[in-house]
Amino acid sequence: MAKDGIEALEEIKNNTIDLGIFDVMMPRLDGFNLLRKIRETSQMPVIFLTARGDDMDKVLGLGLGGDDYLVKPVSMTELIARVGAHLRRNYEYPETKTAKKSRLDYGSLCLDEDACCVYQDGVLAELSAKEFLLLQFLMRNPEKVFTKKQLYRQVWDDDLYFDDNTIMVHVSRLRSKLEKDPRNPEYIKTIRGIGYKFHIPRDN
Repeated sequence: MAKDGIEALEEIKNNTIDLGIFDVMMPRLDGFNLLRKIRETSQMPVIFLTARGDDMDKVLGLGLGGDDYLVKPVSMTELIARVGAHLRRNYEYPETKTAKKSRLDYGSLCLDEDACCVYQDGVLAELSAKEFLLLQFLMRNPEKVFTKKQLYRQVWDDDLYFDDNTIMVHVSRLRSKLEKDPRNPEYIKTIRGIGYKFHIPRDN
């Protein structure tokens, strides 16, 4: 266990570390900047465990390459479960991993993962943190259909609670901000009886 960010960086450089658990508020080098530095050379799983629960902090942490973001207080049972899940995903099933691109470009939409920004025809779209995360997940998996429950679990990170209306409201808001005709969406398609998918325009 490192007492600050600089010590943690040295430990990671000099040792084989399977997974990191970072606090955002660490002395000398905070968790966000520590992650920036280690992502230059390492793709090890990183979980943020912090008291900073603002949505934009979560977006930044995940956008920088964090694999999970937990807000204190967290039960030890849940933390152990998350650690186990990320270790399995990273080391037992490496063939399922794909490299993350910093930019996702489809048609007139551009999502910059590093800057946590979305542009429509070159104009910055004002999205909430959850809208950004929902769009990011869909754009990372184009043409793949997801149920509302799957989307809720991915974006709201909650396996126990599910709100069908929350997904519909956020999809509606994304369409109103990004689609030229929200009633006839080009990108975020409804698959009747199942859920939603991100559609790649034919000219992309």
